[in-house]
Amino acid sequence: MDHFDITDPLPSGTVLLEASAGTGKTWTIAALVARFVAEGEADLRDMLVVTFSRAASQELRARVREQLVLVERCLRERTCPAGDALVAHLLAADEGRLTQMHRRVRAALTDFDAATIATVHQFCHEVLRSLGVAGTTDASATLAEDLDDLLVEVVDDIYLRGFRNDRQAVFTRAEALDIAGRTAVDDIHADLRPQAAEPGTVPARRVRFARAVRTEFDLRKRRLQVMHYNDLLTQLADALEDPDSLARDRMRQRWQVVLVDEFQDTDPVQWQVLDRAFTGHCRAMVLIGDPKQAIYGFRGGDIATYLTAAEAAGVRRTLPRNYRSDPGVVRALDTLLQGAQLGDPQIVVRPVEAARDDRRLKGAPSDAPVRLRQVLLEEHLRGSDRIGATREHIYPDLARDVAGLLGSDATFDGRPLQASDVAVLAHKGSDLVRAQEALRDLGVHAVSAGGMSVLQTRAAHEWLTLLEAMVAPHRSVLTRAAALTDLLGHDPVAVDEGGEDLDDVLAQTVRDLAAVYAVRAWPRSWSGSSPRG
Repeated sequence: MDHFDITDPLPSGTVLLEASAGTGKTWTIAALVARFVAEGEADLRDMLVVTFSRAASQELRARVREQLVLVERCLRERTCPAGDALVAHLLAADEGRLTQMHRRVRAALTDFDAATIATVHQFCHEVLRSLGVAGTTDASATLAEDLDDLLVEVVDDIYLRGFRNDRQAVFTRAEALDIAGRTAVDDIHADLRPQAAEPGTVPARRVRFARAVRTEFDLRKRRLQVMHYNDLLTQLADALEDPDSLARDRMRQRWQVVLVDEFQDTDPVQWQVLDRAFTGHCRAMVLIGDPKQAIYGFRGGDIATYLTAAEAAGVRRTLPRNYRSDPGVVRALDTLLQGAQLGDPQIVVRPVEAARDDRRLKGAPSDAPVRLRQVLLEEHLRGSDRIGATREHIYPDLARDVAGLLGSDATFDGRPLQASDVAVLAHKGSDLVRAQEALRDLGVHAVSAGGMSVLQTRAAHEWLTLLEAMVAPHRSVLTRAAALTDLLGHDPVAVDEGGEDLDDVLAQTVRDLAAVYAVRAWPRSWSGSSPRG
């Protein structure tokens, strides 16, 4: 596959850029926006930049603006940062063209709020609202992110209606919620199969139940005048179905250049919207993604959609350089994984080269940039082949390895290595918790950034302990428990030997905190004995 370079001729038609982690997907999008604007190929208002989460769209908006600010300054001062291929390419123009480019970029910054940099759902909502009476959307409907309560109500009603005359239901209520809520409704584009099951059989009744839930759920949403984000996609796809539809005309008039980030997470209806509106009708549609990072199958994201779009693209390129990792890491992983097919012959780990030429981690106990640790049956597990024994070995081994690294003279990027420089990745949140506990046992503080609820963290439990003591300061068992939290930070031995005098002090402390809370909510700092948190 050919490489993409920001100095190549600007894209036209449908272009697919396959980009591995760290190869600069977001930078490429921002740089393309700057080039289209600076070279006069498109105004910022004519460009649609789409990604698939609110956080990503906010980051993308910031990165696009930063790129435009940089280009504006460089064009004004006629200077180029070292290694900036985009700016060097723009500055190669003659003086008259440089003046024109600077004027265009400055105008784009002045009008930056008019740029359409949004999630797919935000973009769909904007289009549907612009159609007015010509669209299919109820203008009075409220857009809701969470309709779980309504879904549970629908599932319960249909479940009772369907099995009220049966002595034993063919599937449980929990299974009913899974069939309808987690599949038929959450992924509204999924086909319900088998479509030709024998009437009365369990498969046939499951499909019938799922269809009934879909129908009733849509009916109640209309009655309540509420709409889910998935409805935006479906309604816009329907509005675009007719080749002569007003929606197609409006979208093509509005946007001439379309840039789609994280395209690997596109579901069939999202691609249907983009394909119907723009394929063959816009100046350029650039799809940037990495099929190896497709993680939203549970939301309907379908890697088959990526492959279908790839076949429709007139040009396919790849971003060849990793800007994130050290060269030794890039080379080692390239040796380990290059050519591997991940679920489909078209989804291949392609070679990349490191943009960096320096090594940031130095003085570590091992010089190897990538290591694989092997668990040996006899040496480590004493002959036990149970998965539990393997896990009991892995977490302490991981903790010892990290502690050894932190206890060495290792430096990172010229400064002493810190615990915050180390990241531990795991398949499940429970694995992260076990790793965190093993690290803390060795005195290495670790913060978990997994998907667990904040209410399940140690900090949340300590806050709850303090709150309970504030509600009942007369109960010494509660005030002593609060004293042992990091929020108050008393020594366990001192609490054990403190007697009634300490109980009086602790009771007064939590009363004072309760009084402060009643007036000022949570104070910025705590006064009290030996605070450690």
